[in-house]
Amino acid sequence: MKLRAALLCCALMASGASPRFDFEDITAKAGIRFIAENGATPEKMMIETMGSGVGVLDYDRDGRLDIVFVSGGGRPGSAAAGHNRLALYRNEGNGSFTDRTEAAGLAGSFETYGMGVAIGDYDNDGMPDLLLTGFPRSVLFHNNGNGTFTDVTRSAGVENRGNWATSAGWIDYDRDGLLDLVIANYVSDFSWSEPRSCGDPAPGRRTYCHPDVYRGAGVRLFHNDAHGRFHDVTAEAGLESTQGKCLGLVLADLDGDGWPDIFVANDSVQNFLYLNERNGKFREAGLSSGVGFSEDGQAEAGMGADAAYLDVAAPALYVTHLDNELNRLYRNVGERHFRDATVEARLGAERSLSSGFGVRFADFDNSGRQQILVANGHILDNIALFHPRVAYRENLQLFSDIGEWKFRDASADAGLIFRKELVSRGLAVGDFDDDGLLDFVVSQNFGPPLLARNRSVHSGNWITLKLEGAGHSNRDAIGAEITIAAAGQRQKAQVMGASSYCSASDMRVHFGLGSARLIDQLIIRWPSGKVETFRGLPVNRSSRIVERP
Repeated sequence: MKLRAALLCCALMASGASPRFDFEDITAKAGIRFIAENGATPEKMMIETMGSGVGVLDYDRDGRLDIVFVSGGGRPGSAAAGHNRLALYRNEGNGSFTDRTEAAGLAGSFETYGMGVAIGDYDNDGMPDLLLTGFPRSVLFHNNGNGTFTDVTRSAGVENRGNWATSAGWIDYDRDGLLDLVIANYVSDFSWSEPRSCGDPAPGRRTYCHPDVYRGAGVRLFHNDAHGRFHDVTAEAGLESTQGKCLGLVLADLDGDGWPDIFVANDSVQNFLYLNERNGKFREAGLSSGVGFSEDGQAEAGMGADAAYLDVAAPALYVTHLDNELNRLYRNVGERHFRDATVEARLGAERSLSSGFGVRFADFDNSGRQQILVANGHILDNIALFHPRVAYRENLQLFSDIGEWKFRDASADAGLIFRKELVSRGLAVGDFDDDGLLDFVVSQNFGPPLLARNRSVHSGNWITLKLEGAGHSNRDAIGAEITIAAAGQRQKAQVMGASSYCSASDMRVHFGLGSARLIDQLIIRWPSGKVETFRGLPVNRSSRIVERP
């Protein structure tokens, strides 16, 4: 793989051709000094190797995207537990970021081992709030609107006490205009006091346990009762499960009925697809819909997940997995059914040597077509002892849509970043420098993050939309569906409340437009069900659209 990448790079240089994608590592230049800690111990407790996520938000509403990183730290009560679980870096607008963790009131361990973040304005005050997931509790921070946050976990009722929470996200499942909270939990019987021993007891050969040695947990749904309070409606919504080992989470309307659904990527057990029955309840349809297992009927190690429209028909799902498996592309064929299209899409024909975690669909070259960015890193730090061809530190991967549901691996010609060896976990996407090209940030398990600036030169026109709900829609417009027509091409996207792995991307909706110089038509179906149409919108700018009362 490395030799092929080097040869392709040399061939491009010799021919004078410029690569279609080009990303630069600006982490150090931007002033980001964060290190994610995992509190690794000789006991090799499973939580140490899972790693944490990363979130993107404009916490102070200055129009620039800021970043929040998550650290596991260590076992509560240990020396490592005193370290911060969160690090908030403010975007200064000049290419640099400033650590504002303490000033924002986010310093501390919060009696938990940090895992992930979810961003959403749950009280509709116009300021993004922040949820930290972890073990043995999750923590909700209310944005005070003055650059600071307040821990409101207990009064809000979303502590999720005793659970090992991973991904989380916001969803207005009953369309009452208030964001509800979905928290995905991994396993139910992990314990600091009773660590399980797995692998060879010989020195250096002990391994982290497989999830099979633990019981499942499932997702929890917290209904927003207004006035800053939630209550757990998991059972009455039909979401109770002791089978799920939840890592990746997608909150989106997957069947086109205007109501948000829940997809869960489970580790080594069947994936869940909870379809919204529009009466406060969900129906699990993982098996019947075709997304529960691989094409050959196997439960795989679901890590991260995302959804996007590869055509305007219906959103597809992509799920990342462990080595010796395939990352799966599930094509939505309508009528609440999906088909495993991985092989025909040229996204995998033989078992992979990589282990995927965070994943995002995005149009990085503004071509009007989606790319798939995957953050890779193995679970076992000593995997080479058992499988010499498999590495612990792995490369990022970028797959480019070349039309007709076919992709090509564009990793080798996308910049030196894609030859870095990382223990990647979380992945979030956003335009940090507001130049119309999407950038990204990756978190590592016990290591520094990677902030990548997109400097692709052969890029098309674009538009970025910041939707703001009003009336019967939530303020973030999570659940809105946008359809655009430009230069004879139609595209569609949703404002989604969760995707990737333990991470939160920018909720602004970005469309690459290729050579189009005008948006002929823009249709928004708001979460309330209201539909608005706009015509003749200019390109190459960010636009804020507020729902009409």
